[in-house]
Amino acid sequence: MRILLTNDDGIFAEGLAVLRRALADLAEAVYVIAPDRERSAVSHAITMHRPLRVRETKFQDPHCRGWVVDGTPADCVKLALESLVPAPPDLVVAGINLGPNLGTDVLYSGTVASAVEGLLNGVPSLAVSLATRRDPDYAAAAVFVRDLVPLILQRGLPRGTLLNINVPGGTPRGHRLTVLGALRYVNAIDHRVDPRGRDYFWMAGQPEVVGDVDPDSDIAAVREGYISITPLKVDLTDRATMKILSRWPIGRNGH
Repeated sequence: MRILLTNDDGIFAEGLAVLRRALADLAEAVYVIAPDRERSAVSHAITMHRPLRVRETKFQDPHCRGWVVDGTPADCVKLALESLVPAPPDLVVAGINLGPNLGTDVLYSGTVASAVEGLLNGVPSLAVSLATRRDPDYAAAAVFVRDLVPLILQRGLPRGTLLNINVPGGTPRGHRLTVLGALRYVNAIDHRVDPRGRDYFWMAGQPEVVGDVDPDSDIAAVREGYISITPLKVDLTDRATMKILSRWPIGRNGH
């Protein structure tokens, strides 16, 4: 078994180190590739207008090999799969992210995007996040992933599907299979004026649940102390709306 690890918190992130140590003895080879600095919330951006710089990094474990990239999380996985790893991995694991990737967060998340990149290249993938920033302890998340990885490799995942996992702070009460909750960010733009009188803006914001919390959602599970496991598909096609649109008189009578 060969495992590719990545993240969006950067190569020196504690969550990545804990994950590497947890999985090292499960695999014949563990490849680690990550950005040279935090690249949270860059989604699936890739670097096209400048060259990417890569340097190899060493670990004490002789069967762990790593690279540092001055690009995005998606860049890292693309580089690993197309140019760097000596043999194709059996699994891509992104994380352990510091902070939740719940609901519509998955559209912004570099962690989830790097798992998506693995999926696009035909490799089973999962994204793992610690759904708290207060006194982070990655141990429970690492143990859960360590137990889950052999199951994924034994049983496989449906084609075109990845797993998005969020682990609450403290001791989890168990796990739930969940759907994505509905979040939006309020007060997202902080408008300020610099000492020379010029406007500038900080992108910030606080997550706010849209409507009532779906009891089957990842948001509800984490709030109640459960690990959330959400299967995600890259295909965003709304097939129900396709049926509706097929009955519209599009293109008829000049409309």
